Amino acid sequence: MSADQPLHSQPARHKVGYIRIQYTMNLHEYQGKSILSQYGVRVQRGLVAYNADEAVDQAKRLSQETGTKWWVIKAQIHAGGRGKGGGVKLAKNIDEVRERSEAIIGMMLKTPQTPPQGKKVSKVLIAEDVYYPGASEPKEFYMGVLLDRATARNIIMYSTEGGMDIEEVAEKTPELIYKEEIDPRVGLRPFQCNKIATQLGLSGGAKKEMMKFVAALYKAYEGSDSAMFEINPVLKTSDDKIIAVDAKVRLDANALYRHPDYVEMRDKAEEDPIEVEAGEAGLNYVKLDGNVGCMVNGAGLAMATMDIIKLSGGSPANFLDVGGTADAARVEKGFRIILKDPNVKAILVNIFGGIVRCDRVAQGVVDAYKNIGDIKVPIIVRLQGTNAKEAKELIDKSGLKVLSAISLQEAADAVKKVLG
Repeated sequence: MSADQPLHSQPARHKVGYIRIQYTMNLHEYQGKSILSQYGVRVQRGLVAYNADEAVDQAKRLSQETGTKWWVIKAQIHAGGRGKGGGVKLAKNIDEVRERSEAIIGMMLKTPQTPPQGKKVSKVLIAEDVYYPGASEPKEFYMGVLLDRATARNIIMYSTEGGMDIEEVAEKTPELIYKEEIDPRVGLRPFQCNKIATQLGLSGGAKKEMMKFVAALYKAYEGSDSAMFEINPVLKTSDDKIIAVDAKVRLDANALYRHPDYVEMRDKAEEDPIEVEAGEAGLNYVKLDGNVGCMVNGAGLAMATMDIIKLSGGSPANFLDVGGTADAARVEKGFRIILKDPNVKAILVNIFGGIVRCDRVAQGVVDAYKNIGDIKVPIIVRLQGTNAKEAKELIDKSGLKVLSAISLQEAADAVKKVLG
């Protein structure tokens, strides 16, 4: 459902209290379709254009390659609901291709999945028309593949209510959403593909095509190390072909080392600029929606820190792991990144000194405070491990408005106190 570390995209899902983060990289529709095609999934074909002139050229080329007489102009941003925001338009002639493309490219497209200000469209997909007349009526379905964390198994979610907001379907008519759980020991079995096609009400040639589609889709999901594939809609055409008309794909960023070609698909312009900046500085950062900035060394400690903030009544504003070599420069950069979030009302630094000495981190905190200047939010620092005593003395004697804590609970209580 609609629903890095080297690549910092928004997390596929995070649960706060308790916190859970998964690093993912989002793809554009045309990129997701290219992966699907590699695994034998039939897709709505299209070509990318960055301006109106190029859109016209691509429309003509697409007609020669596919025979399509109409074209669909689709904004390419990392968000769903583009049609509702005016980012998907049908063009019935070349003049309309130019007109629609000029209107969409450069617009700030607002959808339920974009920030309030929307996202700027820099390119469009010129896609073939697949809703052509024929022997039967076209029919739209929904299909997604993702990991069910409760069972630690992949599931295929599907519904007869394709082309609609699937969250709305789940809320109003949950009985129309089906799930097929995949046993990892044997993978997707043919009887499951048959079951899915039957549940969708298909028969004859359309049923056979859907079974092939489901098998190829799951193969693409596993083969690309994805965190989620969402196809909405999956179309049964009037001549019983099964086609992926859309493709929302999130790749597991931790597996990108196996797919260097996918790394080239990253679009930094679609990502949070603060996350991009942090990634380029070597910091593992994911923005969240809370009011307490977190700076921690080690992903496990970061997760525990965010959890205790939540349990103490606060809400973490970010996941930030400065790594095992938390020197003064990295600490200062971490502060600067956190302070770019206007929602941050306090900062909790929680460092365990193993490889790194706590007094060096403490000096980094003091230097960063002086270099940045005029930090208006309270800072709570907890340093434990090698030279922790010396670190606390350094913080306490600095004369700065920095609170030191010994236990993690003390740090959380201090955060709660300064927040009021």
